[in-house]
Amino acid sequence: MNDAQITDRPRHLYDAYILDLDGTVYLGDALLPGAQEVVTELMSRDIPRLYLSNNPTRDREMYVRKLNDLGIPARPEEVITTVFTTTQWLLQNAPDATVFPIAEEPLIRALHAAGIRISEDPREIDIVIASYDREVHWKKLQIAFEAIWYYKRAYLIATNPDMFCPFPGGRGEVDAGAIIAALEATTGTKLRVNCGKPSPVMLRTIGQALGIELERSLIVGDRLYTEIRMGIEAGVDTALVLTGETDLPMLSETAGRFHPTYVLPSIAEILPSP
Repeated sequence: MNDAQITDRPRHLYDAYILDLDGTVYLGDALLPGAQEVVTELMSRDIPRLYLSNNPTRDREMYVRKLNDLGIPARPEEVITTVFTTTQWLLQNAPDATVFPIAEEPLIRALHAAGIRISEDPREIDIVIASYDREVHWKKLQIAFEAIWYYKRAYLIATNPDMFCPFPGGRGEVDAGAIIAALEATTGTKLRVNCGKPSPVMLRTIGQALGIELERSLIVGDRLYTEIRMGIEAGVDTALVLTGETDLPMLSETAGRFHPTYVLPSIAEILPSP
């Protein structure tokens, strides 16, 4: 898509809508234009909605409170976060593992609640979890390094692969991708499992939560390499909205690697015209 351009809005309703949050429904602490009207219309038609976030610094309940405060009614079961997907993956695939999370309190709290053992002793760590951690320091990286490289017993998973978290006004913060890159570079290991967008882990969680065939849904988001890539690889229709990270020049620069079904100015355009 060398000449990326805005497309027409969808001409039909989908059976479900999978909505990214930051950059799609809201930006920072402000609701984006059209978001409330779209959600109200979907609710009036009893069309299922799921809200997605790759940000592991909030759990489902925190997102529900934020959405409700912004005027978007939501329930915990309608919110899929990487705190939830990471915890579920561990319970389903490594329930007896001892983990070391480079992470903030929401994930640590969720791990404790799920009965997953946490340790800072590299001699007994089975899995290192790289996450968005605004208090990361040398000791955390050293523990992970020793568990993976020196004792050769731990492997690396991540809550999400994002290199940075965008803020309003064009600023941003270093995200989990930087932790992944540091540990891969120093230990020679490779990330084994990503529990966030665009991974199959996130996709399976979405499918289980919806209870319908994913192909009948529309994935809406502002990032090409997370929610849009996830939908494209799964054969699900996607709508790229231009209210967050991606703009038309950036889309053009992908040189055909990403072909969203729709390219729209905002979430306000994701429903058919009245």
